[in-house]
Amino acid sequence: MASTSGTKNEMQQPRLPPRGKTLSRRMTRTGTMIDGGIEDDSAAIDSELVPSSLVSITPILRVANEIEPENPRVAYLCRFHAFEKAHRLDPTSAGRGVRQFKTYLLHRLEKEEEETNPQLSRSDPGEIQKFYKMYYEEKVRQDPLKKKPEEMAKIYQIASVLYDVLKTVVPSDKVYEEINRYAQEVERKKKNYGHFNILPLYAVGTTPAIMELPEIKAALRALRKVDNLPKPRIRSTDTAQQKNIMTEDRDISIHDLLDWLWLVFGFQKGNLANQREHLILLLANVDIRNRQEENYGQVDSKSVKHLMDKFFKNYRSWCAYLRCETNLKFPVNGDRQQMELLYIGLYLLIWGEASNVRFMPECICYIFHNMANELYGILHSNAHSASGEAFQAAHQGEDSFLQDVITPIYQVMRKETRRNKGGTTSHSKWRNYDDLNEYFWSKKCFKLGWPMNRESDFFIHTEKKDPKLQQRPNQVTAGERKPKTNFVEVRTFWHLFRSFDRMWIFFILALQAMIIIAWNPSGSPFALFEEEVFKSVLSIFLTWALLNFLQVTLDVILSWKAWGSLKFTQILRYLLKFAVAAVWVVVLPIGYSSSVQNPSGLVKYFSNWVGNWQNQSFYSYAIVIFMMPNLLAALVFFLPPLRRHMERSNWRIVALLMWWAQPKLFLGRGMHEDMFSLLKYTMFWILLLISKLAFSYYVE
Repeated sequence: MASTSGTKNEMQQPRLPPRGKTLSRRMTRTGTMIDGGIEDDSAAIDSELVPSSLVSITPILRVANEIEPENPRVAYLCRFHAFEKAHRLDPTSAGRGVRQFKTYLLHRLEKEEEETNPQLSRSDPGEIQKFYKMYYEEKVRQDPLKKKPEEMAKIYQIASVLYDVLKTVVPSDKVYEEINRYAQEVERKKKNYGHFNILPLYAVGTTPAIMELPEIKAALRALRKVDNLPKPRIRSTDTAQQKNIMTEDRDISIHDLLDWLWLVFGFQKGNLANQREHLILLLANVDIRNRQEENYGQVDSKSVKHLMDKFFKNYRSWCAYLRCETNLKFPVNGDRQQMELLYIGLYLLIWGEASNVRFMPECICYIFHNMANELYGILHSNAHSASGEAFQAAHQGEDSFLQDVITPIYQVMRKETRRNKGGTTSHSKWRNYDDLNEYFWSKKCFKLGWPMNRESDFFIHTEKKDPKLQQRPNQVTAGERKPKTNFVEVRTFWHLFRSFDRMWIFFILALQAMIIIAWNPSGSPFALFEEEVFKSVLSIFLTWALLNFLQVTLDVILSWKAWGSLKFTQILRYLLKFAVAAVWVVVLPIGYSSSVQNPSGLVKYFSNWVGNWQNQSFYSYAIVIFMMPNLLAALVFFLPPLRRHMERSNWRIVALLMWWAQPKLFLGRGMHEDMFSLLKYTMFWILLLISKLAFSYYVE
C-alpha cells in the first residue's frame, strides 16, 4: 500500500469502470488520507458519525449495514455509492470531519473490494439486480399485512435506497423491466408507510390501537366527507404573457377536506400532513370531553362550534374593529359542519406555513379574510362579483401560497431586520413585528388587494440604496425606511413626566394646596372652608391647566416622528388637544383674576352658586367646563362594564368620545377588572394618599 501524503491536495474521485463490468480493482489512495491509517479489522461503519455536511448519505450507509449479513457485496456497492456521493457534495473535504470520514470509508472499501465477491451473479450489475428482485419478493411483497407499519416503513426505505444504488451501477438500458416495475410499485406505496407524529393515518396491516378509538374514527369520518365538494379547477399558464384558465386532469386523489384545500390553494405537502393530524387530535380531544357513551360515529356539532369560537375569536374581533363583515359565511341549506371544518382547516394550513408571519396575528387575519372569501366563492358562488368570471383561488399550484403570499411579507420583515444592524440602530430607524402588524389595524390594509399588490406602500421602499450593500452578493437592500406606526421612541428625560403625568400633576397640585393652607393665619386644614383660603386654593386649576399644556406639548413633540404614518384623525386629535390646552392656559387666568374681587363669605358663596348662577363669576363656570372631561372619565372608570362596552362599540357618538379620551388601538380594548377589584384598588390608594398627605402636611 502506498503511503499517505501530508499535503491537502484535492481528493481524486474513484471512478467506476464501464457499465456492466465488475467493480473489482485497486482504489487510489489520495491526499485526503491522514497519517497512521485505520485498522483493517474495524467494525461496520457507524452511520451516526457522518459529518453534518454529508448527512444525506446516512440512509445509504444504514442500508449497507442492514443488508451486509445477507449480501456483503451489495453492501459494498452501497458504501461505494455513498463514497461517490460524499465526494460530489464536498470534493475538497473542506467540511468539519469530512477528510477523516472519507479516509475511514476509503479504507473500508479497499478491504471489502478484495474480500467480497458476487454471490448471485458473475458481475456486480447482475448481482445487485438479482438481490433487489429477491428482496422485493421476500420482504416487500410477502405478507405485508402481517407486519407492523414501522417494519414495513423500514423495508420500503431499504428498497428505495437499493434502487438508487442500482441505477448508478447498472446502465439504464440494461435494467430489467421487472426491476423498474417493482421500483415503481415501491415508490407508489412508500407514502403509506411514511413518518408520522402520533397518528399512523395510512398504516397498512395491523391497525394500531390509537386508530381504533371512537373519537379518532369520528374525527376521520368528519374530515373525509368530500363527496359533495366540486373538483378543483386549476389555473395553468403556458407563458408569462398568456393567462389562460383551464382544467387539468391530475391523477391526485382527494381523501379528506385538507387534501381539497391543499389542491385548491397550493399549500406544502409537509404542512398538509402536520395540520391534518393536528386537526384530527383537536376534534377528538374536544369531542371526548362532552361524551358519555363509549361508542359513537359522528363528531358533535357543539365540538366543532367550540373550535370555531376558539380559533376565530381574534379574527371576529379584528373584523369588528375595522367595521367589516366576517367572511365566515354559511349557505342556508348546506352542510354547516363541513363548512366549519373547511374554515378551521384553512386557518391551520395558513398558520402552519406562515413562518415568522405568525408574530403578526392581524396579518394572518387579513390573509384568512381573503382566502375564506375565495373558499366560499368556489363552493357556493357561480361567478366573481367583480370580474364575472368563474370564482377561483388567486394562488394555485404547488407551494404557491408560500411563494406568493408568505415570502413577500417575509422579505419586508427581513429588510427591517437588516436595518436593525444587530441591535445597534435606534428604535426609530427600523420597524419591528409590532410596527408591521399595526399596518393591519386600519382599513388601509385592504388597499393591498388580493392577490396582494407588490407596488403598495407596504412593500415599496423608495430611499436610495446603500452602495455598500449593493456590492455584497445575496444582500437585501436597505430601501426607504417606512415611518413607524403609532409610536417612535425618542430618548429624553421628559418621559418621566409624560409617562406619569397624572401622578406628577396630582402631587404638584396637592403641594400647592397644602402650601396655601399652611400659610394662612390659622394654619389648620379646616381653614379650607374659609372664603379667601378656598378661593386661593382654586388657583390650583391654573397650575393644572399649565401642566396639562406641558403634557400635551410633549405628546406632540415626542410623537412627531410617527406622524408620517398616522391617520388624519390621529393627527387632528393631537392638534385639537394642543389647541384646547392652550385656550385653557389663557382662559383660566383671566377668569381667576376676575373672581378674586368677590367679598362674600363661604356660605354665601355656595348659596349664590346654586341660587343665582347667572351672576356667578366666569371662573366658576370655566372650572366646571374644564373639569367635565375628567368627571366623565372618573364616572366611566368606576363602571367597568360601561367602559368595556364603550371601547368595543362602533357607535359614532361613542367612538367620538373614546377618540378624544385615548387613541383607538386594536389591543387592550375592553381589558378591565371587575367592579369589586376596582373598588378595593381605589380604596387602597385613597387611604394611602390620605396618609401620605397628612404625614407631609404635619411632619414634613
